[in-house]
Amino acid sequence: MSYTVDFKNVSATGLESSPHVEALAGLRANEARYFKNKYDHDFTVLPAAEAAEVVDWVHAILLKERDLVIGSRPLEATALEVDGIRWAYVFYESGLSINVLYTLEDGGQRAVGFKLSDGMDVPEELATAGFKFARQKSKLAGTIRGSYFVIKGEYDVVATTAA
Repeated sequence: MSYTVDFKNVSATGLESSPHVEALAGLRANEARYFKNKYDHDFTVLPAAEAAEVVDWVHAILLKERDLVIGSRPLEATALEVDGIRWAYVFYESGLSINVLYTLEDGGQRAVGFKLSDGMDVPEELATAGFKFARQKSKLAGTIRGSYFVIKGEYDVVATTAA
């Protein structure tokens, strides 16, 4: 069942099993606000089991690009397309959020972003891979720590999960 994220009334729906539930809900709401303000697009997520293709696509890119395997359980995921960019998001029980920005036009930007919910430790798989995290303040999510890497390979894009 899909859930349209409301960034005005932050809800933890679908994220209840996370030890950082409120911070992760704020992080998810922060992403929803970004897409609404920048693209006038409603940010809709699905339970990870219903968006397995999205989760598998993100995990395949992590594995092929950086030999990374995320140890936490995915809770929710989404894939959307705006302005010629395919975006995929996976929200994890640990409080981690991973997004893939994949410009469809050849030569466009392609990157994987990691965001850590306020209060969570850097996951071991990211710490041992040498990722450094910058801090950003958010009214919805508190302090967000983020990092990224540029995608070098070519990947078939995953289908969108919602309109």
